Amino acid sequence: MNAPEVANQGPLRLERRADGLLEAVLCAPPLNEIGTELLMALEDLAETLRRDDGVRGLLLCSTLAGGFSAGADLRALSAAIEARGHEAVAGEVRAFLERVRDCFCALEASPKPVVGAVHGVVFGGGFELALCCDLIVAERSARFAFPELRLGLVPGFGGTVRLRRAAGGALLRELLLSGSSLSAERARAVGLVNQVVGEGRARAVARRALEQLLRLDPHALAAAKRLSKPACRAELDEELELFCSLFARPEVARALAEFARRKDPLPYLPRPRGP
Repeated sequence: MNAPEVANQGPLRLERRADGLLEAVLCAPPLNEIGTELLMALEDLAETLRRDDGVRGLLLCSTLAGGFSAGADLRALSAAIEARGHEAVAGEVRAFLERVRDCFCALEASPKPVVGAVHGVVFGGGFELALCCDLIVAERSARFAFPELRLGLVPGFGGTVRLRRAAGGALLRELLLSGSSLSAERARAVGLVNQVVGEGRARAVARRALEQLLRLDPHALAAAKRLSKPACRAELDEELELFCSLFARPEVARALAEFARRKDPLPYLPRPRGP
């Protein structure tokens, strides 16, 4: 097999293979936090998936040892509040969330298959990004969580809508209200993850799964995706509005400032619990 064509795009490295498989590799230390730069790269990725007929399927993964993604870049958000004021940043946050919503919807709604390979931390916005994938292969180290309530917020990247659709309201309430994390094995048991594999194997297994999907008739595959992932724009808009109303409160600015002062790179994340 020929070596893939590699293109570096800052926090997102693209590896294009001759068979039409595109691998998008998150590589933004410390843990692929989703800020302006990574969002721009994801938007470009969604556009490539839409317009490039040579791309037949997408594999999304991370090269960082800590995991897939810790979610939104909260330290950058806290710094912006300190520099420009909470009220000014609130408008920017709304615009950012609208871009994330549109980007994630574009990735999810693509007629081409999207497979995720995850490990380690899959929290907050990183969890929400993974939920856009058609299939998820997780290493045993993977932990899934929505820790936003610890900061006085709720998920804002579409995660509540996609998790409810994938696994039902009971699991959504458990993760939202407790902030606890979900093991890879339990995620498979409740239908969030399609396969659990050993450490270091998720990307290769996800690649094989995507290769199998690419053997299917593309029109039938696109139709199957539409049936299995119905549009939910109104619910996504409602989630965005709730996030923005919570973000406007001064308590959130204080919680973000406290987060930014801590030396632990992921201080708000819950400790792993049993499977």
